[in-house]
Formats: sequence, structure tokens, C-alpha cells
Amino acid sequence: MPMVSTPGCTLYAESFGMSEDPALLLISGLGSQVTSWPIEFCEAFVDRGFFVIRFDNRDVGLSTSFKDGSQYTLSDMADDCVAVLGFFEVDQAHVMGSSLGGMIAQTLTIDHPEVVLSLTSYISSTGNPEYHRVTDEARDALLLWDPTSREEAVEFGLVGKSIWGTEDAWSTEEYSAFLADNFDRSPPRGGSARQYLAIDRSGNRDELLANVSTPTLVIHGGADPLIDPMGGRRTAEVIPNASYVEIEGMGHDLPITEWPQIVSLVTSHAAQAVSR
Repeated sequence: MPMVSTPGCTLYAESFGMSEDPALLLISGLGSQVTSWPIEFCEAFVDRGFFVIRFDNRDVGLSTSFKDGSQYTLSDMADDCVAVLGFFEVDQAHVMGSSLGGMIAQTLTIDHPEVVLSLTSYISSTGNPEYHRVTDEARDALLLWDPTSREEAVEFGLVGKSIWGTEDAWSTEEYSAFLADNFDRSPPRGGSARQYLAIDRSGNRDELLANVSTPTLVIHGGADPLIDPMGGRRTAEVIPNASYVEIEGMGHDLPITEWPQIVSLVTSHAAQAVSR
């Protein structure tokens, strides 16, 4: 089992494809394990010529679980990304982060611009509270997430998915199995709450992102109730020369119906970035 040692924690990581190909680092969202990037999604990028890396963020999955009261920031989580890349002997990578992962990817680009060939910020925001609007229903469902059994993990997960998932793009049976498998792989241990505090602790990145010169693509769902589309639009607005794509009807997830478009967008973005 590939484990990456860092000064602050140990991280589970894995790769797909040939190491000599351009690297694509995928960074997961709040409380999400590597499984949030399905193997088939990763292999779609391998087919496009990428060496794909995915990993469990600190405090989730098979990576180090912290204790209540532990404090860390998005910069610490960005440092984790550098350690993961180093483990695979990757000096530079294209980076795609989803939700919290998008915030980590933005911070990685700010703190370590030399390692980021291109940035894709997916269903995320800059941390500016004026542009990070969450519906009451979505917030309430997010706060429910503290399952102590497989049954609760499935129950709570289905409630959340019904609120922020893309309509008609998932099945109850398949998503229930996904939730149960994730619980078996690694039951939640309070990491989501500590990761959420890391977001608050890290603040608004608007001013820092205004100095980013890394080629940036922002993708957001037009029907996202967890991070309002204005969060994505703001991200593209503050990062110089960023491109913005809003997918109509998409919620706060990675719907299989949109994989071809998303893979194509990220692939084209990466190609343009290296040709500049």
C-alpha cells in the first residue's frame, strides 16, 4: 500500500498510467476519499496521455487521522500535495481540485507555483464569504454527516446526494453501494469538521489569487446548491486570464454524464498551458 510520509502526517496515494507521461494530480473534496475520483474517470485521463495521481487528504480515508483540537490550514494541505508529487518523482503537474480540493489546489498554486503547470478549480471558491453562498437545506445536510455505522453512512449520504447531486445522473442503488464501500474502507473519524475549520482558518484568497500567473480553468455546476455558481465565477474573475465553464444543470458532484466534457476540457486546458 503506497504511503507518503510527510513531517506532519502519512498519506495514502496511488497512480494510474505511465510515469513518463505528464502528471495530473487530483485533489479530493471535504471528507472525501480517493474514491471520489472513480478509477474509470482516472483511466479516461490515462487514455488521454496523463500519469494520474490521486490520494487521501490528511484526516480522511487511509491517511493520518488527527485528533479533535488539531489545527492545520490549506497551506499545510498544499504542502501535502508537494510531498505526494515528490513521492512519485514528479517535479511539475497539472492539478485539478474539487470543492475543498479546489481550494487546496488554489493554495498550492499560490504557495508553490513552480510545481503547477496548470490549475483546474472544480466546483470551488476563493474563500470570499460574499461569493460562497450555501442553501440552508444543503448546509443542514452537511452538518448531519457524522455516521457511526454503514447504515447511517448510506442514510446520511443519500440525503446529501438528493440535495446537491446532479439530477437524473445517479442511482440510489449504486450510490448506496458506494457509500457503504467507503465506510468499510475507512469510517469517518471527525476529519470533515477539522478540514472545514482549515477552510475557515485559511480565509479569503482573492488578493493572493490576483497574482497567480498559472494557466487556470474554472468549472462549476449551474445548479450547485453547496457552493453557489457565483463562487466559481468569482474564482475566474480574480485569477488573471482564467477561463470559466459553467455546466448547466450540474450540481455539486462529478456526474458520469459530464465526464466526457470535463475530461475534454481539462485535457485541452493542459495542452494549451504547456504550449504557451
